[in-house]
Amino acid sequence: MDGLESVTSGYRERMRRLALFDPLYELDRRQDKDARQKPIDMKGFGLLALLFFFEKKIIRDLKNGSKELAEYLGSISRLEYELPPDQLEKLAQTIIQTFRPATGKKRAYPFFNWETKQDEEIEYSILKDNNFDIKTNRQYYTLDEDGLELVFATKEFYSEFQLSINQLMLRKQLEKGEFQGALKQINEMRLNVESLHERMVKLRHEIQRNIVSEDTFDRYKQLIEDSHLRLERENEEFSELREFVRETQERLAEKDFYKREQKAYDTVLKIQKHLEEVHYQHSDLLTQSIDLKNHTLKAAQESLYYTGIEAFNFDQDITATIIAGPLPLEALKGVLHPFLTVQEEKRWSPLTLFAEQNIQEERDAPNDDRFTDVPSEEEESKYHQQLKTLYGTFMEQTLEAMEHGAHDLRTIIDALDENGHGEIFETRYFYDFWLLLHQRSPLKEDAVQNEEGSHVLDAALAHLQGRALVITEAKQLIRVNDRFSIQNMDLEIEKEEDDALSGG
Repeated sequence: MDGLESVTSGYRERMRRLALFDPLYELDRRQDKDARQKPIDMKGFGLLALLFFFEKKIIRDLKNGSKELAEYLGSISRLEYELPPDQLEKLAQTIIQTFRPATGKKRAYPFFNWETKQDEEIEYSILKDNNFDIKTNRQYYTLDEDGLELVFATKEFYSEFQLSINQLMLRKQLEKGEFQGALKQINEMRLNVESLHERMVKLRHEIQRNIVSEDTFDRYKQLIEDSHLRLERENEEFSELREFVRETQERLAEKDFYKREQKAYDTVLKIQKHLEEVHYQHSDLLTQSIDLKNHTLKAAQESLYYTGIEAFNFDQDITATIIAGPLPLEALKGVLHPFLTVQEEKRWSPLTLFAEQNIQEERDAPNDDRFTDVPSEEEESKYHQQLKTLYGTFMEQTLEAMEHGAHDLRTIIDALDENGHGEIFETRYFYDFWLLLHQRSPLKEDAVQNEEGSHVLDAALAHLQGRALVITEAKQLIRVNDRFSIQNMDLEIEKEEDDALSGG
């Protein structure tokens, strides 16, 4: 029998999971019949009611009572049963009162605990009050935490791992392109996060109330550590999902998917937005878990320590032990040693206020208090000329690539990279050049001139030779390297003669 001592461990928690199904079995024992005297599947109606309130909670519809439930049951069972409206209303009220007694108290489930060898009782709540309409005198309901756990239990897995499973299902749906199902999956994940938040609040209260011994402290400590590890894994999965959704959105944008399937593309954007919201809420859970681990649990441990000190009785626990023994000298030293420490006092001298203090900031480089020198006109003119030459080289390479079939900035970048000019992508000058071209488009040889008659684009525009360069912004984002990215641009060369003819 020694190997079977742990069989009854956690017996109460197992019974609590079984107790959640008791309302369904209570409905199953009823003998209600429809207008044709056909027996009604009340247990099935009870499960349908749970799924009804679960679906309404997902879409954040908070006004649902017996009337809405009756309409739903009537629409789904009209081919199976003949139920008049008044009977449907009565059945809906019966189901609601079964899940949530009319007394307002939680349901109770008595049982014998084989772990503690005592009669115990479990309280649980499937439905809870959500709102009350004073004008129509109607009560609305929503699923409580135990109701959510019962719905999850019908899917054959524990609610603790519901979020992780939903993350896996979301990735599969995104890979298959089932965007509507993925959006609904994210809404379920939001409910999981809200449920985890309520559970963490209850856990905080339990820690503050129930830690009365080292055993309970160790149990709660292990529970928090397991929860924190699970939240960390879920947070990593959230980060990967966000990246996966972002890549999916960029890939569809590059393929002009938004032009052909506008509704599906809008759904992808909603998925990206809602996933960001759920990830933010989940990150807050991770912060709360760290706070539980570092502050609440530590405070409970200190409270346990001081409770032990207050309950400590020197005469009973020390004096009586020494006198009633009597104890040998060696053991007596061990008993008295913790109480014979030398008194220590921390002192400080007022003279420390007048001691030398270093308030200068430490820096690796010597401090230079001089103002920054303004560049001379000669230096500025030299920089201006170098920039003009560099922009001229960029334009020459661009026009050469366009002659070989390049029609946008992406293909020009690919062509420059293939021709061994990839080093220009490592500096800002290349990207400043294209931003300046886009700002000045359409571009001609005499399109830009400043008051002095000289501009950094003069050498670049000279390569147009009477033609006009038209630049329009495209949808795609080009990630050139780890440091720089730029919006794609469509390029088109027009001859001035053609423009004049079209204008005439």
